[in-house]
Amino acid sequence: MKKSIIITILAILLSASLIFPSVQVSAADAFKDLAAKAALLAEADTGMVLFAQNENTRLPADALAKVMTLLLAVTACQIGEADPDEIIVMTESAFESADPSSSSPPIVPGEEMTLLDLMYSAYLGDKGEACDLLAERLSGSTSAFVIAMNVRARELGCENTNFTGAHGQYSIRQYTTAADQFLIFNDALTYPLFVEISGTLRYEIEETNMSDARTITGANQLLSENSKYYYKPCTSGMTSATYDGGYSFVSFAEADEMSLICIVLGSDAVVFEDNSVDLQNLSETIRLYEWGFSQFSRRTILSPSDLVGRASVMHGAGADFVILRPESAITVLLDNDILDDDIVRVVTIYSEQSGETLYAPVSAGDVLGEVALMLEREGQEDIEFGTALLVASTDIELHRIQYIRMSISDMLSSTLAQVIIWILVILVLGYVALVVRYNILRRNRLRKIEEAKARLRDERQGAAKH
Repeated sequence: MKKSIIITILAILLSASLIFPSVQVSAADAFKDLAAKAALLAEADTGMVLFAQNENTRLPADALAKVMTLLLAVTACQIGEADPDEIIVMTESAFESADPSSSSPPIVPGEEMTLLDLMYSAYLGDKGEACDLLAERLSGSTSAFVIAMNVRARELGCENTNFTGAHGQYSIRQYTTAADQFLIFNDALTYPLFVEISGTLRYEIEETNMSDARTITGANQLLSENSKYYYKPCTSGMTSATYDGGYSFVSFAEADEMSLICIVLGSDAVVFEDNSVDLQNLSETIRLYEWGFSQFSRRTILSPSDLVGRASVMHGAGADFVILRPESAITVLLDNDILDDDIVRVVTIYSEQSGETLYAPVSAGDVLGEVALMLEREGQEDIEFGTALLVASTDIELHRIQYIRMSISDMLSSTLAQVIIWILVILVLGYVALVVRYNILRRNRLRKIEEAKARLRDERQGAAKH
């Protein structure tokens, strides 16, 4: 599931060729004369596009189809549907795709070869018969395998790619784009076996039941120290060269904590007066890589040690606010022309945003907000680099006396409390009134009793005198 989410994100990023306006401006100046019909340079991890030219233009896929063929083969091995060590026998139907003009001997019908050797033969040795034999083994037929190739392309988000064969021979109905090739190659690089095969320059196939041992040499000259195109950061790639499609190259290079994928489609081979040849798909790839590695660098633009804001806290012991820091760092690939001052921090405090009061106690690490990092340049669309949660940097204890006062105040200020108080006041007043009335009545009664006693005494005294 995680992998499919990443693929979807990359597809969305690549659907817009100008996702990084400042990058495109500098790239346009650097590559006004790029010798290719289409090209793309992007970071493998995030899909961030450093340079793009006609990246969604459909062009012949040709031998680049072998990337998908190998991708499906290594996928089958990884999920247990195939075994690299299993023996496969060349069929008559697969042998029909053998190139008669090839300088190396074909894999003939009846010849036994391991699945791993077939994968090397297909990818490095440019053997069409090896491609079709893999297709038959993995899908039962070449036609079923082509369907699987196109299904996988759609799953990766490729909208302008169509395959008609596993072997990569030219067909007007077989096409791709630089953007789609990025998605396919980037996915393929997540499989260790693909990385191993695509990063190999020479491979030894042991003797078979019908052939002596043979050595396969790949066409990726960026891997060869003896080539004028040798480029040490490059560790993987696939070349294609046909009359209709021109010279193309898909590759991966890694340096300075950066992982880049470069796609160059539809270049030429230029022959100079001294009979030397410039394979522009290779030379332009190197030029793009050198520009990318020199023009960009990975930079931490937000660190957990940064103090980026504060939140007000009610009833804190010794403090009425807490300092906030990022929960995690934000590290991105940036154009070196972008200065730290160009990056704006947009801070959001959740309690302020909601209009609610933040009360103590607050514990260090409590999430209280977030910060977004934006690139704001005049005349250009704002770009968001990422968002990090903001957490309390320290503990804020509760001030208990203030809390008690607050509790009493809150209690007394409530409507229910006021109603109760008035009821109590009325009851007290009523009680006082009853007590006063009782005392008055009691005094009156006592007075009447005293008066009655006095009359009786007077009457007795008068009777005694008579």
